Amino acid sequence: MTETPNEPAEWLALPDVAERLDMPVNRVRQLVREGRLLALRKDGVLRTPVELVGSPTTLKHLPGVLTLLHDAGYNDEEAFRWLYTPDDSLPGVPAEALGDNRATEVKRRAQALGF
Repeated sequence: MTETPNEPAEWLALPDVAERLDMPVNRVRQLVREGRLLALRKDGVLRTPVELVGSPTTLKHLPGVLTLLHDAGYNDEEAFRWLYTPDDSLPGVPAEALGDNRATEVKRRAQALGF
């Protein structure tokens, strides 16, 4: 995957993520600190891509993928780039594949990065 990463459809500030997930914003911040949710600073505000909180399936698989990427030495910015870089063999980007039946393949690819 050597292409330029795609931009997410939308960036959500953590209070918006909290509202979408129906939980306190402090809990969302805790998820970010624990590496269970990816958030990056955009315009001075921590934000997360909408695709990463768009479905319960994505939320189910995201923590495991983030752990695999961090274990492979990726920081949050690099993990974001990996999740949003198009991969013709998926097809699409890994972040979108987490929301459907391709999550196992995304996890397999993330795991392979550690070797």
